[in-house]
Amino acid sequence: MNTFTKFGLLAVTTLCQTAWADVDMPRVDRRQEIQEQRIEQGIESGELTRREANRLERQQMRIERQENAAQADGVVTPAERARLNHQQNKASRNIARKKHNLRGQ
Repeated sequence: MNTFTKFGLLAVTTLCQTAWADVDMPRVDRRQEIQEQRIEQGIESGELTRREANRLERQQMRIERQENAAQADGVVTPAERARLNHQQNKASRNIARKKHNLRGQ
């Protein structure tokens, strides 16, 4: 294999990795996991009613669908990341409010 061919393969590999890096969103995924754990913990502790938990879980599913839509074209733009972050912030506030609204006590 000549040097030119090796360089070409290296360039293609690097480009492929870069393209996939734009789609990976481990921070969003991890935050989703944490928020789902918070909801489960709220159910177990009695801080959340089943109805409250269902609403919060539906909100999490909407965020997940938005994430899938953002990844569908192979590139997640900064605007899409910002929108997902905003939605996760809202969901986090909703979880905190519902867990501390004294309804379950």
